[in-house]
Amino acid sequence: MRKRILICCLFCVAAAAVFTASCKKNNQDYIYTLFTGGQWQLTSVMRYHVLSKALLYTDTLNTDCLQKQFFTFNPDQTCSYTNFDCLTQKSAGHWSISQDKLVLLADMTCQDTTAAQSSKPFVNSRIRNVGQYSLVLRTGQYNSYYPAGDTVVYTDYSFVRVKSQ
Repeated sequence: MRKRILICCLFCVAAAAVFTASCKKNNQDYIYTLFTGGQWQLTSVMRYHVLSKALLYTDTLNTDCLQKQFFTFNPDQTCSYTNFDCLTQKSAGHWSISQDKLVLLADMTCQDTTAAQSSKPFVNSRIRNVGQYSLVLRTGQYNSYYPAGDTVVYTDYSFVRVKSQ
């Protein structure tokens, strides 16, 4: 009787080991799935002016733009932005996420209306929010420490997920 119980237990352990080893391991991170799940359409651009952590004023940018702006993240870690700063253009580059999952690193170069030259607007963007249907990226001076008396400017780009076009 004792041998039967022992053999039965060994059989169960062996079966559990085979079952566990046969399961497919998926090393993909969920945040990558959120980014690459479709196109992100720009909904608003807000610029904040802060003095010693007190909000001075807010600018709502991009309100007169009639062109749709899309940010697309591909699984091969390439990305593109269509019509950045309401200029007819398509910028392409590569993207990744920092190890702590708080910063988007997108190296694409875009032409913008405020600078005489091109810029990399999302090269070091803080991920404020990412979900199934919304994405908010913060660019600019977003450090946690600001010297007293310094005015800090940062910009939030808000996106919603849309069906790929």
